Amino acid sequence: MIELKSAREIALMRRGGHILADLMDRLRDTVKGGMSTLEIDEDVESFITARGAKAAFKGYRGFPATVCISINEEVVHGIPSAHRRVKEGDIVGLDLGCIVDGYYADCAFTLAIGDVPPKVQQLLDVTRESLDQAIQECRPGRRLSDVSHAVQAHVERHGFAVVRAFVGHGIGRALHEDPQVPNFGDPGRGPQLRPGMVLAIEPMVTMGSWEVKVLDDGWTA
Repeated sequence: MIELKSAREIALMRRGGHILADLMDRLRDTVKGGMSTLEIDEDVESFITARGAKAAFKGYRGFPATVCISINEEVVHGIPSAHRRVKEGDIVGLDLGCIVDGYYADCAFTLAIGDVPPKVQQLLDVTRESLDQAIQECRPGRRLSDVSHAVQAHVERHGFAVVRAFVGHGIGRALHEDPQVPNFGDPGRGPQLRPGMVLAIEPMVTMGSWEVKVLDDGWTA
């Protein structure tokens, strides 16, 4: 069931969103080649705690860390490690979440470490553009699949593919709420968008196949 949020609830979630926006700005400045992914994770946890929030992912369904860090061909849910270091030329996906007064905020972005090939930079640019296209569809009266279709259409127009095994979602008092928000589908279908709906739209885009597999750690895909 889709839960509509009150103005008070949305204000609490906005506080969490502001914390994560500030955290993204910090990570753009601080993540450098040579850092271990565990160092990044520890910095993220310290930042969230210092802002009076709680880390949303640590312990969630058994996830062992504060931030999901996925490098290069990895799509989602990479586990930070003291033994894995980012290097120049990597692209590093950072999935962040926090809880403010019982309400969740969730975001993700991908950093290029130094210079990357033009095709990789295009991948990053098109993915961000697809999110912007999806947000433009988030108006009362539109259908949920209009959001999904906006991502798919923009991505495939540029020769990339959208991952289908993982999707966006509603969010509020739980990290994952109804409805699911795929990054693909025909327009004009699904629930009608209404004031008070809160969605985490999560374009996941690849240069190759849309298919993924989960590694032996049970998380990284």
